[in-house]
Amino acid sequence: MSGQVDVVVVGLGPGGELAAGALAEAGLDVVGIEAGLVGGECPYWGCVPSKMMIRAGNVLAEAGRVPDLAGEAKAVPDWSLVAGRIRSEATDGWNDQIAADRLEAKGVRLVRGTGRLAGPGRVSAGDRTFQAGRGVVLATGSKPRIPPVPGLEGTPYWTNRDAIETEEVPASMLVLGGGAIGVELAQVFARFGCAVTILEGGDRLLSQEEPQAGELAAQALRADGVTVRTGARAAQIEHDGTTFEALLEGGLEPLRAERLLVATGRRTDLAALAVDTVGIDPAARAVRTDGQMRAGEGLWAVGDITGRGAFTHVSMYQAQIAVRDILGEPGPDADYRALPRVTFTDPEIGAVGMTERQARDQGLRVRTAVVPIASSARGLVHGPGNEGFIKLVEDADRGVLIGATSAGPAGGEVLYGLNIAVHAQTPTGHLKHMIYTYPTFHRTVETALNTLQ
Repeated sequence: MSGQVDVVVVGLGPGGELAAGALAEAGLDVVGIEAGLVGGECPYWGCVPSKMMIRAGNVLAEAGRVPDLAGEAKAVPDWSLVAGRIRSEATDGWNDQIAADRLEAKGVRLVRGTGRLAGPGRVSAGDRTFQAGRGVVLATGSKPRIPPVPGLEGTPYWTNRDAIETEEVPASMLVLGGGAIGVELAQVFARFGCAVTILEGGDRLLSQEEPQAGELAAQALRADGVTVRTGARAAQIEHDGTTFEALLEGGLEPLRAERLLVATGRRTDLAALAVDTVGIDPAARAVRTDGQMRAGEGLWAVGDITGRGAFTHVSMYQAQIAVRDILGEPGPDADYRALPRVTFTDPEIGAVGMTERQARDQGLRVRTAVVPIASSARGLVHGPGNEGFIKLVEDADRGVLIGATSAGPAGGEVLYGLNIAVHAQTPTGHLKHMIYTYPTFHRTVETALNTLQ
């Protein structure tokens, strides 16, 4: 299968799969190239199975908050049930062959292999080469970034994939990195009996979010027995066949654990795509695109490789824009002002738009408010587990929200209204006079609006 086609989509993760399917359904001759599993990271190792694990851990925690069940909940952390559910869902609901059949039913010609650019409009996969008449969509995602810590290479360290696939909970685990993946998995494993230590080189967890979010995450993790070490960097990693040892910068006492999870971010590999054949720097961290996701003549890029955030919702959002552009349909440019994200710890930490620091660094005059969830009627009723807050960041000159954080029970769901407000640039004066349902967590937003200063 070689020759002339309309569009070649390289990479069939969430964004690539959406783009390939939509273009084929529109009547174009589409070839989709995938070296791994159709669907990418999200359904097999990312969003879906990790949230199953988190859900199980949260159930244990909730049971432990009920006095009569606390002892029993802590006595029966059965990991095999969680692992079994993940395997079952991967087999029944997120099967690679099911996803492939779904794409092919839409008219996509699926090629298994590694796609590489071979010049403008040309893509090779093994011994086959395709010439795309309309264009090429790059959607190859990202991989875990492994830091150059001496001794780490060659050891049996875990990435998020290994943590998701494990059949047994280790007795102890070191986690390198205090970002979203690191803190989510640290909490899950701790709740199932693992002694977890997080090493974060920065001065707080979740460094891309508000300081209050990092403080809340650290507080929640410590309550689950996790040791949180910020401002701590591994200088050397050793493994003796059974145990990892992390030697720390500054001569601090070494740390030991059965497993080591590396969660220090994601990286792209543009050189592997041979982007130099279309005039893109193969050493760049991301593919630069315009508002219609164009990376060049007849070339579009979506997802992680654009550098706009390693989120499934971003890749699918960008894919929709690229599809419209390829089909010649009008539509707005990509707009990242209201980019939402959620760290699915307990409590959940949702955020949208800019942080206070980012806004001030741009020279904006801002007003802010921080109100604890526990101060609301719903927070009071909720009782144990009601930790969290609403933080608003307002552009004081325009009177609109430019950022917000919703942390607490269902923080990611409460974020939705704030996401709309930031996206639509709704005046805060209008938001103050909206009717807020009683009793809900989101009524805390009303209190925060009235305390902006």
